[in-house]
Amino acid sequence: VQLVESGGGLVQPGGSLRLSCAASGFAFSTSTMNWARQAPGKEREFVASIRWTGTSTSYADSVKGRFIISRDNTKNTVDLQMNSLKPEDTAVYYCNTNLGNAYWGQGTQVTVSS
Repeated sequence: VQLVESGGGLVQPGGSLRLSCAASGFAFSTSTMNWARQAPGKEREFVASIRWTGTSTSYADSVKGRFIISRDNTKNTVDLQMNSLKPEDTAVYYCNTNLGNAYWGQGTQVTVSS
């Protein structure tokens, strides 16, 4: 199982970023995919989830209405569109799937600062 995140960076408050996760080594098209994040000194927390159909999603209250999770089962990718970013969104963002065991990518840093 390999999960590789990309798309992080530095953005000003109110800006947008799109993260992408490329997956391989498992049955991506039938797996629920998640995004999580970990800010400095804090526990890793759930951000968003998408079922294999792509039609069922869920979000943490802190990002609801600002972030959109999507997937492309033909490309084995899951994206996270992040809009109206706030300084408190600063964190390392991880792609995750649970296949009995939990698998995580290496993470991508998102920094929201003026």
